Amino acid sequence: MRRPFLLLPLCILSLIHSFGCRPASPKITIGSKFFTEQVVLAELLAQHIEARTGVHVERKTNLGGTLLCQKALQAGDLDLYVEYTGTALTAVLNEPISDNSSDVFQRVKQGYSHRFDLEVTEPLGFENTFAMVIRGDDAHQLHLQKNSDLASVASKWRVGVGYEFLERADGFRGWSERYGLHFASPPSVMDLGLIYRALVDKKVDIVAGNSTDGLIDALHLVRLADDRHYFPPYDAVPIVRRDTLARFPALRQSLTELGGKISEEEMRHLNAEVDANQRDVPAVVRAFRESKGL
Repeated sequence: MRRPFLLLPLCILSLIHSFGCRPASPKITIGSKFFTEQVVLAELLAQHIEARTGVHVERKTNLGGTLLCQKALQAGDLDLYVEYTGTALTAVLNEPISDNSSDVFQRVKQGYSHRFDLEVTEPLGFENTFAMVIRGDDAHQLHLQKNSDLASVASKWRVGVGYEFLERADGFRGWSERYGLHFASPPSVMDLGLIYRALVDKKVDIVAGNSTDGLIDALHLVRLADDRHYFPPYDAVPIVRRDTLARFPALRQSLTELGGKISEEEMRHLNAEVDANQRDVPAVVRAFRESKGL
């Protein structure tokens, strides 16, 4: 009469063993840095890869800065993320700045291959360079159009920057030295998501933003021209682990299909859709993919 109860633990153990031995479903993990454009690009890659390969993509967005994403990629916590060639050259490879886009791309591709066994794939089609941004009223009233124009106002102005721009070889120190600028106080370091609000609220007078930021136009701000050509090229490129490419043969082709698909104007529009118009990132990306026939 007690035999059914004796069989119950054996059934439970059998179920646990069955589930424990089930192999994990294959997946690709994509990461991003901590700003809107990176989240948008991660979602674009994720949607396209899932559509083309049928493999589930895990999103790990807003991870932090360049070096954190690079370490996660090398450790295998990420399979790929989007980097910018000038950033890869100076912040990761610690190589001298070049103003030739093709040269920078080839040096980054070779450096990542030899040093990290990572593959730099085809550029997405746009560059996102650092942009020194001021209020539109100041640009108009003080006749400021380029970085060298700042010499007349720098001694009275306050600067807002992200942590990376303060510390990088292609960042604040080199930029201010190139243009001979001495500001009223050391730069205020703040989250990239807050710099434009600080500028509009007049807590700072100039910020180091990004050329494709959607809020520049939305908030009637002005990007100053880099007339002494301080900043290197910053072409957006996916960087992927080679063992991931080997595990998922269709991945390479899906990344190739995104090569050259995004212009600087289109990237700025996508960022504005999220930051200025408060639209959902996946929806913005789906609409963009449809418009491109992806």
